[in-house]
Amino acid sequence: MAADHPKSDPDDTLPEDDAARLYLAILTAGGRIPLENPALPGTDLAPERQQALLEQLVAVGLVLPNRIDGCYVAVSPRAVAERLGADMRAQATRLLLDADRLPAALDPLARAYDAVPRPADRARQAVYVDGQESIRLRIAQLVSDCRLELLSAQPGLRPPGVLELAHTQDQLMLRRGGTMRTLYQPVALTEDSAVRHATAMAEQGAQLRVLDEPFLRMIVIDRRIAVIPAADDHSRAAFVEDPAAIAYLVAGFERDWARADQVHWHSLDGRTLTRTVTHRVGRMLAQGLTQRAVATRLGLSERTVAGHISRLRELHNAQTLFQLGWLMRGGGRG
Repeated sequence: MAADHPKSDPDDTLPEDDAARLYLAILTAGGRIPLENPALPGTDLAPERQQALLEQLVAVGLVLPNRIDGCYVAVSPRAVAERLGADMRAQATRLLLDADRLPAALDPLARAYDAVPRPADRARQAVYVDGQESIRLRIAQLVSDCRLELLSAQPGLRPPGVLELAHTQDQLMLRRGGTMRTLYQPVALTEDSAVRHATAMAEQGAQLRVLDEPFLRMIVIDRRIAVIPAADDHSRAAFVEDPAAIAYLVAGFERDWARADQVHWHSLDGRTLTRTVTHRVGRMLAQGLTQRAVATRLGLSERTVAGHISRLRELHNAQTLFQLGWLMRGGGRG
């Protein structure tokens, strides 16, 4: 009679390489080896190691001890796979059902948490958090409680790993019925991971615009708490709950949002992106900005801006940057 096998993760269920080799050696020996002194010729395993591997094979179900005949008997891996697969599928079904029941089960606790009064003086003080990992964890906790609105200003490029984390938590927030508005710099149009993230968020109902001006990093959750950098290298952040400070930050965001450009993220391709950024560089040169100033406003490196300028000079047959700026302002029309 087969022994009961504990349900476990797939990685724990699969036999390790030495156990698999021992199973093959048992097959070579005719599929049976004695219960007592089950040493196999041709294996270089110590007796204690071989016994441990045998116990592993028995636990998986690939080998069964036959007490009547006094031997271990090899079992078909197909039968084991069918049994373990059925166990795993049943376990996965139970986990999915538990996941569906979890929000309702925890709802009374969540309402009790929301009902706890917060000290008034504590809400007026900024809390400082050090370390990027701790900052991301605190932001994730706040976004998980966001119910109404998430405002986010994200200059520069966000690493793909950060985008992946943001994608998961922002998507859950949108599914709860919240709204999301995010500001990017044009440099986001040059990075595939940023475009993919923005496209996916836009398809979920988020609004994402591009502003070709410098602005500071900021997140505002439900207009009750704001997160702003407290160090140039973003290793420290301030979590602000003062209503007046939050109203000031939101007003600045709304001003920038009104000046930002809408982007049809789903229709962007590499060629369109290049033309869009190059056009922005040309427009700023026409306004009299220097190459460095253009790089700062667009969130690009000066080397990248120089590449766009080179394309514009070739397009307009300009010999110097001054001449290019003059032509971009319409000085070549006669």
